Amino acid sequence: MPRSRVTALDRSPQLLRRLREAAERRGTADRLGTVETDLDAPWPDLGPSADLAWASASLHHLADPDGTLRRTFAALRPGGLLAVVEPDGLPRFLPADLGTGRPGLEDRCRALTAPRTAEAALHPAADWAPALERAGFTVEAEQRYAPRPPRPLPDSVGRYAHAVLTRLRAALDGRLDPEDTEVLDLLLDPSDPEGVLSRQDLDFRTERTLWVARRPPVSG
Repeated sequence: MPRSRVTALDRSPQLLRRLREAAERRGTADRLGTVETDLDAPWPDLGPSADLAWASASLHHLADPDGTLRRTFAALRPGGLLAVVEPDGLPRFLPADLGTGRPGLEDRCRALTAPRTAEAALHPAADWAPALERAGFTVEAEQRYAPRPPRPLPDSVGRYAHAVLTRLRAALDGRLDPEDTEVLDLLLDPSDPEGVLSRQDLDFRTERTLWVARRPPVSG
């Protein structure tokens, strides 16, 4: 039985390169193809119809999600499945009490950035079932869930926390009070034992929604 192949589409050459490198480390590079393309634009020919398509945390960024879903429908064989996963927002990582500064730093940061975060997402908190149906899909399942990483947390969670908090720090420059700014800078210091790259009390809290939709099979 032939091994299945995966084709990844993204407009970021850096992300595609990292994906290829990960596939090489896992010995699966021969099963991966990558296509650099803007999902809002017409797609190149992807070859034979796919059995499964997966869109993770991407639809809310698109200018024309209806067009992208129609192209996905056309790329699937009759009976093929599309899985869409969308997060409710950026994950949270910090304990309420860091042991320094006032408790609740992450909550205060998120409250200050919430309006800009909503503006950055073209389709925040969307219910994608109607759009899937407009594209011709039949929605077969919808599930809300909270993924939990294994314990102890892998080092990648600390790196992810550092990346997210770095973006928060830039967005909040001049808006946080001095005490909170000092604590946030401490958390981002890679050499500080209290920084997120070294802390052992980080968490990973997020909620996501999964939609599973099918291109109807050919009748008769």
